[in-house]
Amino acid sequence: MTKKETQERIKKLRETINRHRYEYHVLDKQSISDAALDSLKHELFLLEQTYPDLITPDSPTQRVGGEPLAKFQKVVHGERMLSMEDVFSFEELQAWYKRVTERAGVERLELFCMVKLDGLAISLEYKDGVLARAATRGDGAVGEDVTQNVKTIDAVPLKLHGKPPHELVVRGEIYMPVKAFDKMNRERVKEGLEPFANPRNVSAGSIRQLDPKIAASRPLDFFAWDVITDVGQRTHDEEWEILRAFGFKPSPESVACRTLSDVEHYYKLLQKKREKLPFWIDGIVIRVNENRVKENLGVVGKTPRGLVAWKFPAEETTTVIQDVEWSMGRTGALTPVAVLKPTQIGGTTVRHASLHNIDEVNRLDVRIGDTVVLYKAGDIIPKVRRVLRELRPRGAKRIVEPKVTDTHLFIKRRERLLHAARSFEIDGLGPKIVEQLMEAGLLVSPPDLFRLTPDELQVLPRFAEVSAHKLVDEIQSKKKIPLWRFLVALGIPQVGGETARDLADRFGSVEALAKATGETLLGIDGVGEIVAEEITSFFEEKDARMLLDAYRRVGVETVMEKARGGKLAGKIFMFTGTLEAMSREEAKRRVEALGGRGGSAVTKQTDYVVVGKDTGSKEALAKKLGIKRLSEGEFLSMIEHE
Repeated sequence: MTKKETQERIKKLRETINRHRYEYHVLDKQSISDAALDSLKHELFLLEQTYPDLITPDSPTQRVGGEPLAKFQKVVHGERMLSMEDVFSFEELQAWYKRVTERAGVERLELFCMVKLDGLAISLEYKDGVLARAATRGDGAVGEDVTQNVKTIDAVPLKLHGKPPHELVVRGEIYMPVKAFDKMNRERVKEGLEPFANPRNVSAGSIRQLDPKIAASRPLDFFAWDVITDVGQRTHDEEWEILRAFGFKPSPESVACRTLSDVEHYYKLLQKKREKLPFWIDGIVIRVNENRVKENLGVVGKTPRGLVAWKFPAEETTTVIQDVEWSMGRTGALTPVAVLKPTQIGGTTVRHASLHNIDEVNRLDVRIGDTVVLYKAGDIIPKVRRVLRELRPRGAKRIVEPKVTDTHLFIKRRERLLHAARSFEIDGLGPKIVEQLMEAGLLVSPPDLFRLTPDELQVLPRFAEVSAHKLVDEIQSKKKIPLWRFLVALGIPQVGGETARDLADRFGSVEALAKATGETLLGIDGVGEIVAEEITSFFEEKDARMLLDAYRRVGVETVMEKARGGKLAGKIFMFTGTLEAMSREEAKRRVEALGGRGGSAVTKQTDYVVVGKDTGSKEALAKKLGIKRLSEGEFLSMIEHE
């Protein structure tokens, strides 16, 4: 995007994020999932990092939380309740670690890891060991006094154990346990009430009720995760012992980690355990364990440098629809498939999403250029949940169903994929498998073959873990392809194997061929006006450029074949009629294995024409051109003596 386009996108993202944050934090209303909102915020953060001069003080990246509700008294936090920087991959975590170690002037730092609870952050103030005030985060500097509601939570000590200091500030998370939430929803359904959407909303809504009896009726719980007051703690894991001594439940599943590999192991372990935990989490929190170092690292904007949240792969995210392609099933039913700006969801990169049918397209009013919310819930290919119309660009293109009344489109696309698979010499990828992958939305164009993963395949019929890995390994092993075979795979009309070899020998690369003029092409033996026109027309098309770019992005690399030795090296064979000992394709392969080439037409460059039974005009043409003709027996004798 240009800077002007980026500025417009940033403006729209800020407006959208601010509106959703206001609805969630001030009106207690949620109209977009946390994961989708995180995705928009992350996009905004990356755009602002690209153009730092576009960062403004009122940007959502420069603030924490929402405004306090007017019905509660305001509380000024003695120490701001800051937000955390989010990372979404191990590579982003490594970049964060590199920044903090360099700033701290050390090679390595011990880290402390804990679960990122999906609840409501709260600050507790104690005077002489007695709970004096509880406040929500609010905007980070000013929160809401919710003391009476928090007092109803059994896990929050009203009086501390041991000998606490005169004043003590502890922070943590109010949440609702999984079983309690499920039980409460079952009871609400029995009473004819609408079930709650998620436990985080219930926790926040309960604490923001004016009547403490409502909070008392909700099965809320509390974990502590920070001691703000200096009571002599040197590290964060020491704070856990202090919290326990004062009568708090520290955040569970926490551990000190010496290396990033330890952190990665912890992350993966919790990801596996996530569904079995008695509380909801959406990632892990990683902080510098030594408090002095963490404090010296300071704050950038509204986020502490020594603290980061590594979020689990979202089951929802946002992205932009760049185009729509139509897939046809064997019954003739058309399915629109959205071509997306690549994004991460559920731990995998996605480039396509199902739009089901034209009725769904019209219901969503989705258009090319729209920003959409994607979701993935056990499906192979993600689906569009909703359109963020406030981010719709001017000139967004409506999606119109093509006028196709038979299975021609499906068959054409299937044959294109099979042609590419044969050209790349991919074993185990026949028509049935290709059809299955097309109908699952995994294959739209040939480069999609190289994006397939074992996880996507093994949930399909005909596949198990071993067979899925075997096919993916086979496909990945074919990323390096002789240039002439790649030219065949492109499906340029009139360009078969023989012509492709001549083009590869003459130009040496796809880029050079793409720049060739018709006059240059006509200078190649075997290339006439029709073939030259087809080649130049192909490379002038936008679709061809997109196809080549897609192949490059998936790592396909063309190589020049080394000339083979042997008596057949450089010799061109043409086959006509039916052979008894082998098929003509097998005969071509035998010739190629011995350094020769199998031609697709009889030309002056042809050295031998092998004549089988029921020959056609090719034998007569060979005779006319004076090309040596071989019987099948003579041909077999020739290759057997090699």
